[in-house]
Amino acid sequence: MNKLLETFLERKSQWVLALFEHLQISLLSLLLAIIIAVPLAIVLSNRKKINEGILQVTGIFQTIPSLALLGLFIPFMGIGKVPAITALVIYALFPIYQGTVTGFSEIDPSLEEAATAFGMTKWEKLKKYKLSLAMPIIMSGVRTSAIMIIGTATLAALVGAGGLGSFILLGIDRNNSSLILIGAISSALLAVLFSSLIKILQNKKPRTILLSFFLAIVLLALSFIPWAGSGKKELVVAGKLGAEPEIIINMYKELIENDTDIKVEVKPNFGKTTFLYEALKGKSIDIYPEFTGTITSSLLTEDLGKISNDPQKVYEVARDKIYAQDKLVYLAPSKFQDTYALAVRQDYAKDHGLEKISDLGKLENSAVAGFTLEFNDREDGNRGLKSLYQLNFQVKTMEPALRYTAISNQSIDITDVYSTDSQIITNQLKVLEDDKQLFPPYQAAPLLREDTLKKYPELKEVLGKLAGKISSQEMTQMNYEVDVEGKAARDVARAYLLKENLIKP
Repeated sequence: MNKLLETFLERKSQWVLALFEHLQISLLSLLLAIIIAVPLAIVLSNRKKINEGILQVTGIFQTIPSLALLGLFIPFMGIGKVPAITALVIYALFPIYQGTVTGFSEIDPSLEEAATAFGMTKWEKLKKYKLSLAMPIIMSGVRTSAIMIIGTATLAALVGAGGLGSFILLGIDRNNSSLILIGAISSALLAVLFSSLIKILQNKKPRTILLSFFLAIVLLALSFIPWAGSGKKELVVAGKLGAEPEIIINMYKELIENDTDIKVEVKPNFGKTTFLYEALKGKSIDIYPEFTGTITSSLLTEDLGKISNDPQKVYEVARDKIYAQDKLVYLAPSKFQDTYALAVRQDYAKDHGLEKISDLGKLENSAVAGFTLEFNDREDGNRGLKSLYQLNFQVKTMEPALRYTAISNQSIDITDVYSTDSQIITNQLKVLEDDKQLFPPYQAAPLLREDTLKKYPELKEVLGKLAGKISSQEMTQMNYEVDVEGKAARDVARAYLLKENLIKP
């Protein structure tokens, strides 16, 4: 409990911002869903077949995994709040539409007959009694959607939309239960608060509910007015999940702001490679650090066959091919190699005499491997283990941070790691020699659009200060400081740049 409170106090300002973002996303999604679903259901309240069709379609939307929707939207909408809100609105439509249709269908038909006999128009019927009678059921649907939206909105952090999910993702990545609990508890309490407020409104007069609705719209509009002094950022630098990308993007920020008048916004723990790649092409972000081996093995559509394991040659292929394919500029890489590797527990390696990957052949039928989804589907990952090493493990796929927990508690025996990962030291793992050279070189370098470099040509020289810098030992140590010692990535990044005299104090 003390650790939870201590972590909360340390990150209070981040929590306030995340809560504000979560409220923005959730409230806007809910209001948009109400604006779409309620009027549509009212207009079509007497058309049974059309209603059934719409309910079927909106019901099917709810069965689509939210992460899949976000992935589909990114190429068209970019990253940030737009794809997140679009997905949430889609999920929220069904309960609200169903509640509205049900509310109107349960009105006593005799009231309709009486109103018609008195010569009331459709609008008068709606205003005089229909809306009042249907409102409790409509609000019940709104309440259900609100709870669902707030819970699902935690995934918005995966596409750079912020919110309380950023705490959960960071907690999973850092194996920090306090961060996970802060995000989860805050989200749950927010859902309870929304539910309670809607329940209070549920039995109020339609006029009161409508006034509350318009008040919510006004407050939401005010929340999007830029805060005083918060000038628009000129460059957005994003990074994948993990301490290492966060350290690197903070180095980019420090270098750019130290040597130029360009302002930089960093978006750490952004998500998967594909999300960042699509966001860069879609102009939602401007720069992100990518690895040479990732470009040659995952991002290029051309089949390159087997590439040399020489780091310089792999970089040159990645640089030339990604420019030809997407007009993306790949600047010179840093020195350290963060290549894929296979690791086992040190005691497991000793018991079975494991030194290199080929040694795993004798354990193929008994060992359980825990791989990330990305590694499991890569040619320089599990596919390569099958084709080059002839290894067919029983595989459990999981999120990157969870594989360390799994191997420590012996739920798995083998896992993929990054060679500079501090968790290798923390979890006492042994990295096996890649004796058949499956894994290509992985050096980090800034990837950006050609138009960005044309607009800010100084970026090449500024970011080029990291070319050939940062050894594998230095990167591992910096990862350890963030992951294990709990230092802020921006402080670790700045300390390194100051030590190397790359920025001014």
